[in-house]
Amino acid sequence: MGKAEVLAEIWRGGFLESQHLGHAVVVDSSGEIVATWGDAERVILPRSACKMVQALALVESGAADAAGLGSEQLALACASHNAAAMHTRRVARWLADLGLGDEDLRCGAHMPRDAEAKKALLCAGEAPRQWHNNCSGKHAGFLTLNRHLGGGPEYVEVDHPVQRAVRAAFEEVTGEASPGHAIDGCSAPNFATTLTGLARAMARFASAGAGGSARERAMVRLREAMARHPELVAGEGRACTRLMRAMQGRAMVKTGAEAVFVAILPGPGLGIALKVDDGGTRASEAAIAALLSRYGALDADDPVARAYTDAPLTNWRGIECGRLRASRGLCASG
Repeated sequence: MGKAEVLAEIWRGGFLESQHLGHAVVVDSSGEIVATWGDAERVILPRSACKMVQALALVESGAADAAGLGSEQLALACASHNAAAMHTRRVARWLADLGLGDEDLRCGAHMPRDAEAKKALLCAGEAPRQWHNNCSGKHAGFLTLNRHLGGGPEYVEVDHPVQRAVRAAFEEVTGEASPGHAIDGCSAPNFATTLTGLARAMARFASAGAGGSARERAMVRLREAMARHPELVAGEGRACTRLMRAMQGRAMVKTGAEAVFVAILPGPGLGIALKVDDGGTRASEAAIAALLSRYGALDADDPVARAYTDAPLTNWRGIECGRLRASRGLCASG
C-alpha cells in the first residue's frame, strides 16, 4: 500500500504554505497500470466522477434510442451541471417528452450554482426545483432507463432494477466486485471501487470503438457527447468545461465531490483517476490538468492548463500573493 503523495502545493511569498496529498493512477487499454502516485488500490467512492459509467445501462439497453435521446441528453446524463437555463430547460423538456415532471425526480432540490439562475429564483421569490439539482440529467437518464425496464417509481433504491443494472455495468467495467455503496448527495447509490478500478473503467471508455460491442458503442456515444457539449457537462467557468474545450476532443474529464477526478484519453487509450485525501477541489483540478498535459491531451502552456497547474492567488485588493501549483512529480514528462 503506497503512501499518499503531494499532488498540489500552495506557495505564498516564497514559502511553502500548504500541501494537498492524494493518489492517482493511469491505466492503459489492456488494463495494465502505466503510472501511480500514492496508493493505486485505495478504495474510494467515485461520486459524480463515474456518471458516464452510471449512464452505460441507459444506452446499451436500448432505452436511450427508444426515447429518441440525442447527444445533448447523453451529455446531461453524465453531467454535474450549474443549473443554468441551458441545463434546466433541456432537463425539463426531456422529462416532458417522457410524460414526466419534476415530481418524478428523486434527486432533491438545491439552489443553482449558476449566478443568473440563482438570482432569477431569488428575485421571483421562488424555491428551486429538483431539475435545478446538478445531478438532474443523470436522474432523467435513470427515469428513461426505468421506463424501459418497467420498474417502480423509487428508482434510487439500491435493489431497484435501475440500480441493479448500474451496479452490474459498474463492476464489469471496473473489473472489480464493489465492496459496497454509500448514498450520494442526489440520493442515488454510489458504488465503491479502487482507484485502479475507476481508471480501468476510464481506459475502457478510451479504447472503445464504434464498431465494437453494444457496450463499446455506448461508451463511444457517451464520451463523444461529453466532448461535443462540454458546456452541458458542467457550465461556464467550471474546470470540466474549460479543460474539454481546450482539448478539443483529445480527452474527456469529469469531476466528483470530495476531490475525485477522472479522464478518458482515446488517442493513447488511457484512463486516469485521482483522489485528493482532504477533498480539496482546487487540488484535484490542478492534478488532473497536470496529468492531461503529461500524457499529451493538453498543451502545458495553454492558458487554461496554466490556470489550474500554476494559478495565481490574489487577495481582496486583487494583489497576487501566492500560487497554486500542481506538484512537479505530476508535471514531469510521461
